[in-house]
Amino acid sequence: MRTFLESYLLKFEIQNLKQIVIGLILGMSYEEKKKNINFLVETYLENTEFIEKMLKFTNLDEVQLFLKKTIYNIPIREGLLYLKKKREIFVLEAFLDKLYYTHLRTQVKRLNKKEEIMISLLIQYKTEVYNLNVIYRGIKNNIDRKLLSQFLVDNYLFLNEGILNSLLNLPNVDEFMSNITYYLNTTLEAKQLFLKLNLNKKHIIRSIEEFYFTYYFKKFELKVDDIDMFTISKIIEVIIKKEKEIKFDILPRVIKIVHKKFKMLKKL
Repeated sequence: MRTFLESYLLKFEIQNLKQIVIGLILGMSYEEKKKNINFLVETYLENTEFIEKMLKFTNLDEVQLFLKKTIYNIPIREGLLYLKKKREIFVLEAFLDKLYYTHLRTQVKRLNKKEEIMISLLIQYKTEVYNLNVIYRGIKNNIDRKLLSQFLVDNYLFLNEGILNSLLNLPNVDEFMSNITYYLNTTLEAKQLFLKLNLNKKHIIRSIEEFYFTYYFKKFELKVDDIDMFTISKIIEVIIKKEKEIKFDILPRVIKIVHKKFKMLKKL
């Protein structure tokens, strides 16, 4: 469980890496980059020295060389190569995100039986939301579909590979909303739990994530008499709620400011 939680927290270390790379692109000072770093997660991961070294780098070549023998090697290498060619950071972010969910999936094998029951479903739901977010962003920003397909993770809950591919090739966001509402609301699991997706057009992915979040905890609320399952459930609930606070309230403000600066830089 401890190993899994460490793997789960890698999401925030990856966010730190993104902030450092973007900071270097924008020519931020050490102090400016440091303000955007979540040091608490590095403390939990016992990786503070790693991120401190990253902050001191002054160019992207140093970053790539430093990460060559880490799990971040390929995503950083491919992402930076695309960045240099296209002046676009989306691919770097997508490769890092895919690494996270792929790595998370491999951790299930290390869990005991009860942990695996709850956590494998958690990873399936989180990965499916990630896949849908990738597709939504790709449609919204008209990103090449073949390129986009490289970032999808082979792990499913309600939607299989064929459905994801059909969503991937939809022409616009309205079609995406219509199709995903149909698929999720007609699944047997959703019907059995009287669960319905109500999409908010202003917060599409947040609405989808809320649907999966509700499903996940409804799925296990019948097993509260099992003390082990109950304990795991409460740990996960705290983690997800804190993650939602960071993801939907804190992080968007930081990302919005940084990406605005990045777009200004691209125009120069």
